[in-house]
Amino acid sequence: MPIRSLDNAAPCPCGSGDRFDGCCAPVLAGSPPATAEGLMRSRYTAFAVGDAEYLAGSWHPGSRPESLEVDDDLSWAGLEILDTERGQSGDTRGVVEFRAHFQQGHGRGANRGVLRERSRFVFQSGRWWYLDGVLR
Repeated sequence: MPIRSLDNAAPCPCGSGDRFDGCCAPVLAGSPPATAEGLMRSRYTAFAVGDAEYLAGSWHPGSRPESLEVDDDLSWAGLEILDTERGQSGDTRGVVEFRAHFQQGHGRGANRGVLRERSRFVFQSGRWWYLDGVLR
């Protein structure tokens, strides 16, 4: 699936309220986020634009699947951060609970849904990594 491009002046898909070029665009381009929540938001944006390479690269090597595909039949429609625990500068662990709204399919046959996950993150080698998550 090709990566969908976004206008840099558009609102970031992660729902932060910031412009894409001042939020997740630099992270997707290689600038590591400062917090676990920042990594969560950038991963959501990567799903929204179809950037499987970023998703794999932000997943901890010890828990990353051998292959990762982004479903081009899913459209991501909004992210809500429900809870965070730690995950700030100086922390080595963090947790972010979120709801991600999606639509599967197109037109009249489309299904809407919500994915809720409590994700764990670890800070190693000078950066945050997605470790795993539990669906709720």
